[in-house]
Amino acid sequence: MSLEAEHEKNLWRLCSEGDMEAREELIVAYRPLVFWIAGKIHVEDSELKQDIVQEGMLALINAVDKFEPEREFKFSTYAYHKIHGQIINMLERGEKKAPLPVPDEWLAAAEDSYYYEDENSSEDWLDVAQSISKLEGREAEIVSALFFEGKKPKEVAQEKKLDVSHVYRLRRTAIAKIRALLCFNEA
Repeated sequence: MSLEAEHEKNLWRLCSEGDMEAREELIVAYRPLVFWIAGKIHVEDSELKQDIVQEGMLALINAVDKFEPEREFKFSTYAYHKIHGQIINMLERGEKKAPLPVPDEWLAAAEDSYYYEDENSSEDWLDVAQSISKLEGREAEIVSALFFEGKKPKEVAQEKKLDVSHVYRLRRTAIAKIRALLCFNEA
């Protein structure tokens, strides 16, 4: 980043006033940060490397648009975490590590078991309910909003003032805990 401190401060002021040229200059000045972060992530596939850089650039642009210079944080630190986080989230989605929505068949099976319970299905649902009740804090809030209130992750993120990727991480962690509790109960 080759901007002098006073010039950068002026660019942030202009950018916050809607000056697109100042915004563009900030993006270009911090573009090497994207390439540096992307270079630290080792992947074999050259197309994936391009996707990583593209995702990083999107994160950089978003970081420039959302940065609040009046909070007196260094932009490079803020941008690093935004860029790195978005790239990791993209890779996790690509590797199918990100949480997946519940398939419709599962929902249909759940409805069927509600009307046509056999002796084990009510116990299974009781185990799930007990496992969910053991969640705490944000995980409990996220699971409740997503699964019981039927909200979309983006809605929950807006309501809770979180990044949608954080909602997905909380959901993934909560589901892992629920699975672990269910497996423990089976043993």
